[in-house]
Amino acid sequence: MAQEIAQALAAIVGDKYVLTGADMAAYMNEPRDLWHGKAACVVRPGSAQEVAAVLGYADSHGLKVVPQGGNTGLVGGQITDGSGSQILLSLNRLDKIREIDPASNTMIVEAGVTLQKVQEAAESADRLFPLSLAAEGSCTIGGNLASNAGGTAVLAYGNARDLVTGLEVALADGKLLNNLSKLRKDNTGYDLKHIFMGSEGTLGVITAAVVKLYPRPRAVETALIGLESPEKCLELLMLAQAMGGPDLKTFEFMSRFGIEIVVKHTDGAREPLEAPHNWYVLLELASQSDAGLGDKMMALLEAAFEKEVIEDAVVAASLDQRKAFWTLRENLSEKQKHEGGSIKHDVCLPVAMVPAFLAEAGPIVEKTIPGARPVPFGHMGDGNVHYNVSQPVGADKAEYLARWEELNAAVHAVVTRMNGSISAEHGVGVLKRDLLPGVKDPVALEVMRRMKTALDPKGTLNPGKVL
Repeated sequence: MAQEIAQALAAIVGDKYVLTGADMAAYMNEPRDLWHGKAACVVRPGSAQEVAAVLGYADSHGLKVVPQGGNTGLVGGQITDGSGSQILLSLNRLDKIREIDPASNTMIVEAGVTLQKVQEAAESADRLFPLSLAAEGSCTIGGNLASNAGGTAVLAYGNARDLVTGLEVALADGKLLNNLSKLRKDNTGYDLKHIFMGSEGTLGVITAAVVKLYPRPRAVETALIGLESPEKCLELLMLAQAMGGPDLKTFEFMSRFGIEIVVKHTDGAREPLEAPHNWYVLLELASQSDAGLGDKMMALLEAAFEKEVIEDAVVAASLDQRKAFWTLRENLSEKQKHEGGSIKHDVCLPVAMVPAFLAEAGPIVEKTIPGARPVPFGHMGDGNVHYNVSQPVGADKAEYLARWEELNAAVHAVVTRMNGSISAEHGVGVLKRDLLPGVKDPVALEVMRRMKTALDPKGTLNPGKVL
């Protein structure tokens, strides 16, 4: 059966773009090594029309298709199951930037273009595409939109869905929805693009998008700041919003233990400030004006010192120093691996509740797994906390990770009580699918199921994910 499927798909995309056997290995595992898939084949179409044809074939033959972009997802949404009967649809050959329109401040990009290349293309036109996250060198724009990625610029520009004016989408039955609109205003019925962004490939496969561009900043000021507590971080955020206004682009927070991990396990990394602090904030201002931003940053920091909000701060004096500050933030997840097993939480709280969440979650983690070491960090400006928890020193990694669901339940209970979300920017996939009925409004879940049935009645697209 697998051979027949491969032959039929080869007639659509070409023999060399259908992989079987050992050639599929790179597509079957994901970054956290939590899920391992099998597939009838991996198909790599080279155009939106070929994607649609593949889906049409699968839908008419009762086959299931799992879309995959850069394979950087963290909830298992891009991995096939263990049956060996599903088709893995890789979109990395859809790698063209079709158009850059500086006058409209838009760019049309295909789904397989990496986020970094989208950023670079925008810069080549003296524009900014603001979506930014640690995996930008390998994640793709299609995956970013399918999971409604967040990143470090949400405070200023919004999530991935806020950066799009139109989409091209291959539907389960093989039709191609062409909605590549550049318009900022279009009230001609339902805004269909929002149905597909954040749906994780369960309603349609995004093949291209019209993304928004912004004026490229002429000046950037970056500060690394030491603080006593999460409450002080929140005070600094409010002060930065008041004094920085629209120039405030980034407000990332990190715990002391997180900084220690990165410094310990990263060649060339060093302590950012003269003395250790309980908490750190990476704050960035950016402006279209060439002058005055440095003065604004200094005024902000001076006010924060006078109000006893912050304990110490340093402003990057060079591009290398700015990169060093960002290395501390962007390496947090990766370097945590050196401390053994890590149980992850990607949660969102009302911004004002972040300090209370951190205060409550710590004792609950200790009670659940004595000696477990929280490594909270993330995007305080939008309330997104990556509450990772490293195993106790000397613990058995497998035994610790076996308690993933138990610890998730304990932490998520705090989040739910504070009217937060158990998935801020990573999505649902497989990891959080079974948790949705406990946190989602039943009517909302029913509407989601109706949408799935309407757009994918045979369950062809990414089965077992989200719902």
